Amino acid sequence: MSRHPELLIPASSLEVLKTAVIFGADAVYIGGEAFGLRAKAKNFSMDDMREGIAFAHDHGVKVYVTANILAHNDDLPGVREYFKELKEIKPDALIIADPGVFDIAKEICPEIDRHISTQANNTNYGTYNFWYRQGASRVVSARELSMEELKELRANIPADLEIETFVHGAMCISYSGRCLLSNYFTGRDANRGACTHPCRWKYAVVEETRPGEYMPVYENERGTYIFNSKDLCMIEHIPELIDAGIDSLKIEGRMKTALYVATVARTYRKAIDDYQKDPELYRKNMPWYLDQISNCTYRQFTTGFFFGKPDENTQIYDSNTYNKEYTYLGIVGETKDSLCRIEQRNKFSVGEMIEIMKPDGRNVEVTVKRILNEDGEEQESAPHSKQVLWVELSEAPEKYDILRRKE
Repeated sequence: MSRHPELLIPASSLEVLKTAVIFGADAVYIGGEAFGLRAKAKNFSMDDMREGIAFAHDHGVKVYVTANILAHNDDLPGVREYFKELKEIKPDALIIADPGVFDIAKEICPEIDRHISTQANNTNYGTYNFWYRQGASRVVSARELSMEELKELRANIPADLEIETFVHGAMCISYSGRCLLSNYFTGRDANRGACTHPCRWKYAVVEETRPGEYMPVYENERGTYIFNSKDLCMIEHIPELIDAGIDSLKIEGRMKTALYVATVARTYRKAIDDYQKDPELYRKNMPWYLDQISNCTYRQFTTGFFFGKPDENTQIYDSNTYNKEYTYLGIVGETKDSLCRIEQRNKFSVGEMIEIMKPDGRNVEVTVKRILNEDGEEQESAPHSKQVLWVELSEAPEKYDILRRKE
């Protein structure tokens, strides 16, 4: 079955939500200040959520709210109150993992669609059909499924039950995100939104009679002893994803910057649209997609489980660092005369060459001509993160354009 897939983009804040919408999302998923699995993200207050949903809906974009913790008894009264608030601001769906939380949503706000999170370990069509009978409209597949399993799954579930699948972003080392390392090492529970990502830490072995002597940990043909996975990237496999009947192509990254979100949203938007317009156009433009998708921070790419069991080539043994080709400088807000207003994120200076990244796919090289602070005083550089500035560039940007600098 060939479907027109939704492009689903993450947002950590109101600013990033607006970026996702402008740069090509069909839908955005966000977390409130409780009951989601990204407690360290900025997340949304109710006021921000209300504004973000209104902005998205004005642009024809849906918003899904995560409530996918594995709830304990003392979470349930708060969940009930939270869903009463969400009922008033009308997101398009709730993303839920816990059956108890699902039942509360069904009771409090039955008019809001319920999606089943990947945290619920959705690996077979029997599970999909179970959730369909409970009233779910969509199920997010476990990352451990192959393309063939997804095709078989589509063939054995109702046509109106949607499949959402992660196609890009960080890969959790644990099965469907069920990990105890963070809780064990730091007391911060990954399954309640507070993961400290110990899978990315660098490990060594210490023999108990030789304290302070660190021996490196290696991988050999018998197994993998380092946890750090490459990042998922399926930009070269849009045709297979559509052919498998996937309804929503999901990007991971609710801790990411606006630059990351803009880069990934813009690239996948163009790839999907090009393919559906003309498969030959998609193949022709592949070098552009691959170049653009590497412009945001990433750990090296893999296709995960889609085409077989991952092997040693999907792990990174020597480093947990990201590849980084561009530095994020800010989002263009208000424009006035020859100046644009930004909340600056990284240092840049007068005379420097930077880029304007536009939603339509263009990257425009410009020179920084002037930098003014909020009082109108000129300064040679912008060294302080989050300083509000007025900037004159050699070519005027538009609202929501991204400013970035090549490393």
